[in-house]
Amino acid sequence: MTEQDKAIVTQESGSDWRPRVYLIGGLIGSILGVLSAYFYVQAADKKHGGDAPEAPAARDTVRLGMSLLAIIRTITEWGSR
Repeated sequence: MTEQDKAIVTQESGSDWRPRVYLIGGLIGSILGVLSAYFYVQAADKKHGGDAPEAPAARDTVRLGMSLLAIIRTITEWGSR
């Protein structure tokens, strides 16, 4: 197989991976989001009964955002390899 043939095969087989990655990433993100909400509600119910808990402090939301950015950066680095 020549270099040109290898490039054509690689280009053809590489064109269908993007939708699959989006689908898998979306499913994982959705599942993790629902699981996080479930655990949050369970912890709030255990601590506060049926009452709504306090909203998270700004400091806590910033820390969560920084953690999520670190995870996204790690996943992006995987794509760079």
